[in-house]
Amino acid sequence: MGLDRGEKIFNVFNVIFMLFFIAIIVLPLINIIALSFNDGYDAMKGGIYLFPREFTLVNYETILKDTTIYRAFGVTIAKTVIGVIGHLVITGAAAYALSKSYLLGRKIFIRMGVITMFFNGGMIPSFLVAKSLGLTNSFWVYIIPVLFSFYDMIILMNFFRSLPDSIEESAKIDGASVLQVFFKIIVPLSFPVLATIALFHGVYQWNDFFVAKLYVTDKSLYPIQYYLYQLLTSAGAANSAKAGVYISKAFTTQSLQQATMIVTTLPIMLIYPFLQKYFISGMLVGGVKE
Repeated sequence: MGLDRGEKIFNVFNVIFMLFFIAIIVLPLINIIALSFNDGYDAMKGGIYLFPREFTLVNYETILKDTTIYRAFGVTIAKTVIGVIGHLVITGAAAYALSKSYLLGRKIFIRMGVITMFFNGGMIPSFLVAKSLGLTNSFWVYIIPVLFSFYDMIILMNFFRSLPDSIEESAKIDGASVLQVFFKIIVPLSFPVLATIALFHGVYQWNDFFVAKLYVTDKSLYPIQYYLYQLLTSAGAANSAKAGVYISKAFTTQSLQQATMIVTTLPIMLIYPFLQKYFISGMLVGGVKE
């Protein structure tokens, strides 16, 4: 059965809209890549272009000669890996417990959690709490405050409730403990949802710079995104030039900023395609309650 005229017109407009939407996302990224490989002084002439007008690798050489970026990458990788693992364990354990209707006080815990989704203490109280706990100027300030997310817990809890009770009952009959049931049965069955949560939290940990700006003054604990933030404010680029990291007529603050954006974004762009197949399925099975 062929499409009628209305459906054909809709498909044409749909394709045009999607192509336009893709263009406004992809073209700025291509422009940034072109700028990152372009001579800095030529880039200052302005204009939007998709290929370098004067190709150079000076911008990337400048970044890679600065040892600060390697330390920042190390901090970011560490906080992303540790943060994701800790987040999955704590949030997953809470979701598994609250998915059981026989848990005492379950409804009270859930209602209290919903309140936290709409209200929080604010920046100053959060800073005072972190300071009183000794988390300021500590690596753990990146990890502990975000070990638990009620939103992620709701997604996991809905998925756990959709699993047949017979699976756990069979395991318990065979002598499995609660921890064995959770880690050996529930977790493997929940991989699509867990991968989705890991992607969400991993992207947050990788992109976050505000925590470092607010709680950390020790430069050895700065993540890569705060390093980029300093460059974007021009202060970091000026300091690098003054320190003699790499000085060339082809080097400008603007071109260095674009190159740093690419370097900091590339790892997460390379990882995302491997987790993309779990993203939609994880959101569907975790977000739909039957």
